[in-house]
Amino acid sequence: MNNTLPLQSPAPKFRIHSVDILRGLVMIIMALDHTRDFLHYNIDPTNLQTTTPVLFFTRWITHFCAPTFVFLSGTSAFLSGRKKTKKQLSSFLLKRGIWLIIIELTVFNLFLTFDITYSFLAIEVLSVIGLSMIILAGAIYLPLPAIFFIGLIIVCGHNILDLFDYAKPTETPLWWGFLHQQSFFPYDHNRLFAILYPLLPWPGVMMLGYCLGSLYKKEFDAKRRQKIVLLTGILVTIFFIVLRFTNLYGDPSEWHAQKNGVFTILSFLNTTKYPASLLFLSMTLGPALILLALFEKSTGKWSKIVSVYGRVPFFYFLVHFLIIHVICMVLFFANGHTLSEANSGFLHFKSPNDGLPLGVVYLIWIAVVVAMYPLCKKYDRLKSSHKKWWLSYL
Repeated sequence: MNNTLPLQSPAPKFRIHSVDILRGLVMIIMALDHTRDFLHYNIDPTNLQTTTPVLFFTRWITHFCAPTFVFLSGTSAFLSGRKKTKKQLSSFLLKRGIWLIIIELTVFNLFLTFDITYSFLAIEVLSVIGLSMIILAGAIYLPLPAIFFIGLIIVCGHNILDLFDYAKPTETPLWWGFLHQQSFFPYDHNRLFAILYPLLPWPGVMMLGYCLGSLYKKEFDAKRRQKIVLLTGILVTIFFIVLRFTNLYGDPSEWHAQKNGVFTILSFLNTTKYPASLLFLSMTLGPALILLALFEKSTGKWSKIVSVYGRVPFFYFLVHFLIIHVICMVLFFANGHTLSEANSGFLHFKSPNDGLPLGVVYLIWIAVVVAMYPLCKKYDRLKSSHKKWWLSYL
């Protein structure tokens, strides 16, 4: 499940419109993956033996969400830090990171499962972002070039650790699961603790995003920035294509020729997200940077609408997730199931035998996104008009 959360540091008075547009766009796409998770049939969209091209790309396009969110969280941290001392920014990142971890273990896990007993408890994207913020809270005291090179080393080098992963996720030590390998830990009579998002390489992604923020200083030439961001995006995308073609490094799953050209392309694009490999990040952040550069001069009505979602990411994430799970629950009872059948898996009110056609899933996704727009717009106005300190944590 791509439980991806777009989070940012407190909104600076000087906002970057292109950042809000890109963040809003990937948030809209994120809702598609969550809608598919809850409402489509139980088919693995990345299993080339059972998937279809449409289903595969329905999942694949949402791969852009997590890397973009974490990367832009670092960018927003730099921008908000322009109005703060290092100590003030570090303190905020530390407290916000701890807050996100608490919210995930309490509120988000409840929204995910609808299980008030918390028999399934997961470490996911909120905790990863929170821990990355805690690490960034210390890293910001380093010179910017040092932050860049540390982030680059983490992103490019962490796949070396694939050599030390355990054969079975259930045999993985807890500390290694937190660090690098998706893992599951049964405990206390049918309870399960899962690490779905290992920490690496996300702190490195956030550090690189933080460094990108330096290009958005008011004194930095806008045309030069656009060229740098565009060229970087193109080079990162080419880097992905070349390195992926070699099958030498950057992802534990190699691509192979398939039954036809279409499925061979799917194999080429089918990179590893848990943990996010170098190729996964290159495949997603490269095009994301290209879009960020192209959005630099976007002034149309569509961009203003999309940016609304990008300005209130935390609110959007929690509320849309709750709405989708409620829809899943309604369909559960509409299909004739009873309350006693609700605990049929770690997602309550989702029968493994039920599901909606993909076309219907798309329609519901669009309806959810449209329904969220006035809520996000109202909440954005609330945050803009009230300067309460606690709003920066929501």
